[in-house]
Amino acid sequence: MNIVYNVMVFLHIIGAAMIVGIWIVQMKTPTVHPRQFDGAALQLITGIVMMGLIPALDMDANYIKLGIKFAIAAVVAVLAFIGSRKYKKDEPVSKGLAHAVGGLALLNVAIATLWH
Repeated sequence: MNIVYNVMVFLHIIGAAMIVGIWIVQMKTPTVHPRQFDGAALQLITGIVMMGLIPALDMDANYIKLGIKFAIAAVVAVLAFIGSRKYKKDEPVSKGLAHAVGGLALLNVAIATLWH
């Protein structure tokens, strides 16, 4: 079970890197790339799996923190989905939408690492 949990953590970090990395690369011309939605979906799925594994592994968890992270991740996924659809249709993606996706994902990383 620990191996599954550790693989989920690895994939969760990859999802965050996809969102934040693309955001930083496109900082001069902000947009939402479809891979950012893929990263957001990966984060949501792996986060839910990890939350399900916590009781099975007898781990202590701060469920308030996890609930806040889940809410932010859901917002990031919805915004990334909206931006991704606009990107695919060659419609303009607002700077606010692009920065909301990247900034909220970065906030989630900060919560994960700084809130103990």
